[in-house]
Amino acid sequence: MNTALYIHWPFCLSKCPYCDFNSHVREKVDQKRWKKALVTELENSAEESDGKSLSSIFFGGGTPSLMDPDTVGSLIEKAKSLFKTDETLEITLEANPSTVESERFKGFNEAGVNRLSIGIQSLNDEALMFLGRRHSASEALNALKIAATYFPRYSFDLIYARPDQTPESWKEELSKALTYAGGHLSLYQLTIEPQTAFATRLKRGEKMTLEDDPAAALYELTDDMMRTAGLPAYEVSNYAAPGQECRHNLIYWNFGQYIGIGPGAHGRVSRSGAKYATSRYKAPETWLESVETKGHALQVSDLLSPEERLHEFTLMGLRLTQGLDLNRLYEETGLRVEEAYSPQALAVLEKEGLLIQTSSHLIATREGRMRLNGVIEFLLS
Repeated sequence: MNTALYIHWPFCLSKCPYCDFNSHVREKVDQKRWKKALVTELENSAEESDGKSLSSIFFGGGTPSLMDPDTVGSLIEKAKSLFKTDETLEITLEANPSTVESERFKGFNEAGVNRLSIGIQSLNDEALMFLGRRHSASEALNALKIAATYFPRYSFDLIYARPDQTPESWKEELSKALTYAGGHLSLYQLTIEPQTAFATRLKRGEKMTLEDDPAAALYELTDDMMRTAGLPAYEVSNYAAPGQECRHNLIYWNFGQYIGIGPGAHGRVSRSGAKYATSRYKAPETWLESVETKGHALQVSDLLSPEERLHEFTLMGLRLTQGLDLNRLYEETGLRVEEAYSPQALAVLEKEGLLIQTSSHLIATREGRMRLNGVIEFLLS
């Protein structure tokens, strides 16, 4: 069974106001201590699942480009010693485009990283200030040039549907982004997550995002522009040239197996036909103490019920433009499509043009992906 490995680095230089990820600002980080702890937890976690063939490694955060390249290299080598791998192994590292961090790109390449994912977020300086980013648009473009030098595959993120953003301004920004794109772009609509600085500002009455209809118009514009550029959507917010899709995230969306290590990291691992949801202690100091005393920081390992497996499989699979694989649905839940979902609900969603059912897949249309939360809620009710 193929397995993906997620490694979480929880530290950032500052906390972005829209971010609800497990990220923390610390004045100083003991890189050697953290490297030792991550290697220790990796060794321990290799025994959690049945899968021993590794198909991808993903360094996420936080800001993994703040890691020493030596730490990254040690973790890659340890993973290769614990799992079967081959030359197709995808190794992605998330990076920020600041000058200091882009100077490390060569070191990450030498450490074994073969795919970079860069958090650009905007090519507009005013928007970058609004989003709380520490880099400028010129730094972002320079980072993309450096990434293209060292990495055969790279991607970057942009956030749109910002307050008062117009179709004309977004079209101009996205057109510019496409001139720097490799084979993949992640384009996210700005959403306000609970417990973030943006959520606090929204409660104070500030306008933080576009209204639903203008945001939907930008989504359609994005979809059309990316398809025309040869990077069609393969997931709600991700676009790629054929063959350039992020293999690691495809494992998530296809409800595959992945091991997560590091503070707050989640996993889905299979043992003897059962699937377990795992999570690590979230606070960096708690995680570190647990690993140093017990060899791991596993806080939760819960057996997923059939209902939970169906819910997660549906939630993830319908994000993909190719849709939810009905054979995989049966493998994961033991249910045929007509047993998993109400035939009446399926008929209503198909009639409304939100879902399409083929012999092999259940597919959310573009209209359906724009209303995906509602579609899934109705389907599973």
